[in-house]
Amino acid sequence: MPTDVRRAMPLQSRRVFRLAFTMALSLAWAYGAGFPLPFLAPLFALILTGKPSPPMGIKGLLMLIVLVLLTLGIGLVLSPMLSKYAFSAVLLIVVGLYFSTHLSVNLGKAAVGTLLTVGFTMIPAAGSYSTALAMAVMQALVLGITIAVISNWLVYPFFPEDPPPAKPAPAVPPSAEVNTWISLRATIVVLPPFLLALTNPSMYMPLIMKSVTLGQEASLVNARSAGRELIGSTFMAGCCAILLWVLLDLTPNLWFYTGWMLLFFIYFAAKLYAVFASRFAPSFWMNVATTMLILLGSAVEDSASGQDVYAAFAVRMGLFIAVTLYAWMAIAFLEYLRDRRLRRSMPKGELKQC
Repeated sequence: MPTDVRRAMPLQSRRVFRLAFTMALSLAWAYGAGFPLPFLAPLFALILTGKPSPPMGIKGLLMLIVLVLLTLGIGLVLSPMLSKYAFSAVLLIVVGLYFSTHLSVNLGKAAVGTLLTVGFTMIPAAGSYSTALAMAVMQALVLGITIAVISNWLVYPFFPEDPPPAKPAPAVPPSAEVNTWISLRATIVVLPPFLLALTNPSMYMPLIMKSVTLGQEASLVNARSAGRELIGSTFMAGCCAILLWVLLDLTPNLWFYTGWMLLFFIYFAAKLYAVFASRFAPSFWMNVATTMLILLGSAVEDSASGQDVYAAFAVRMGLFIAVTLYAWMAIAFLEYLRDRRLRRSMPKGELKQC
């Protein structure tokens, strides 16, 4: 069957449908089973299967879960420290954030780095509010990762990759100084929203997820493109979330929710894999998809608990825009400081040539 699929469908199209169906299956499974924070399952499906490759095996899944549990356990230990030894706990979290970004930038482990960042931020924040909340978030994270990987196992045979080509020449990695700078910049982007979330973790938990997304994207953009990438993708995600909510309001049930999300996922994946022409980089569409999932998932939770969905959405969207503006200004300011330092250290002859 895989050979027939490869002959009948181009590789890029297979990647689009594989990612979209994996995310939709994860969403339907998580919501249908009533798992906590079910929107995390399609979010992890996007993070873990966005890079075109065969799915990880059982051994890889177990190793990933052990790594995530270890990180979550460290986050749980840091929770009481935040109330008694706040400065030391924050310093340890900063080190964890830096290490997570270092994995993404230097070692090419973007998915693992993102999951570690989530573990170093969401769990301490939730634990500072309530141990029960922290345990619920830990359960949601582990279940979301497991559902995402198993969904990829089920979908992959229908939309497989081509046989791997001969090994390409390895790309020249950036210098250690550049990697260190990018890791530090991403850490600074994530830290203030995390500190804000400590004031009310139950309210600002989606803000942590958004800041994690911004931190990962901050490692991919420069100061010139940061405004368009970060602000533009956040606004587009908000518009897509509103449109999908209006469509879902016509027939509010899980089948239609999954169907509408599948259509949106196909569109985002087509942009992500350049099947549809786009002026924006793949990171832009990745941020649109993740932000829309966070907004919609939070809105569904608000609706289930009887809260005013539209007021909560407006507040949440305002917070997302505020933290995105902060990320943009932080990137621009840090790039300015770095360029200024480089110019001061540059010999006068080279400075005149510039």
